Amino acid sequence: MILVTGATGLSGSAVIREFARQQTPVRTLVRSSAKAHDLELLPTVEVVEGDMLRPRTLADALSGVERVLLISSADQQMLETQCAFIDAARKAGVRHIVKFSGLNSALDSPFLFTRMHAEIERYLERSGLAWTHLRPSQFMQVYLREVPTIVAESALFLPMEDAKLAPVDVEDIAKAAFALLHTPGHEGKSYEMTGPEALSMTEIAEQISLAIGKTVRYVNISQVERKRALLAAGVPPYFADALDAQGSERRKGAEAVVHPETHATLQIRPTTFAEFALRHTAAFRGESGHFGVAWGMAQK
Repeated sequence: MILVTGATGLSGSAVIREFARQQTPVRTLVRSSAKAHDLELLPTVEVVEGDMLRPRTLADALSGVERVLLISSADQQMLETQCAFIDAARKAGVRHIVKFSGLNSALDSPFLFTRMHAEIERYLERSGLAWTHLRPSQFMQVYLREVPTIVAESALFLPMEDAKLAPVDVEDIAKAAFALLHTPGHEGKSYEMTGPEALSMTEIAEQISLAIGKTVRYVNISQVERKRALLAAGVPPYFADALDAQGSERRKGAEAVVHPETHATLQIRPTTFAEFALRHTAAFRGESGHFGVAWGMAQK
């Protein structure tokens, strides 16, 4: 049996949909089944309640499980949560954990969550379990957060100057996670994963413009302005501070390198940003009722 944690979030739910598309059984761990109604409707999906920070609640979720895709919310307890789960998984007889991590994970990273990912990776590597790290770059889906200003002002207001990023489609990541959980030979390996091209924010805006048939401008703003907007949108101060540090690293070119090797190794056709924008045309036009990806769902 395979278990996917964090299954109600952006990344986890995409992985579960990939299992359903492949008509493959999977168990999902959620803190509240009330929030997993859509998952319960998918064929081959078993939903189990449990709290990763409370090992005594995980017996049903971990029973008979050999492999796990480890995901949890990007919050202040991420390190404690995932390390506690690793301990519980080892005691339950889990053999292999695929850790959903982040690009450029490093113990000395200025970005809080990249640093936490690196600490969790090290803990997993020392746990005695077989491990694999999947390290995606920025998600293309985060640009759906900008729908309100795209609709109201035909603009992306971001503090990125002329830096380039190589965002990756979450659907591609889900395919990669599925492959890592179902094919041999990935133990003890780390997989960096980006989209197929490095793009500036001006180029991102141009791709959105082409998709929706309306010009969208990129407006470079200061870090202070962006942080003020995040806080006004209800983003917790610690998260806004973390994103501020992440932005500083990205402006230095930390995520401008394209990593095509994971797509190639796992035989996944990479989705371009132009394809992503076309797939989400209704959302970018504000027509679908989808006004962005919640900030708490992913740190990318």
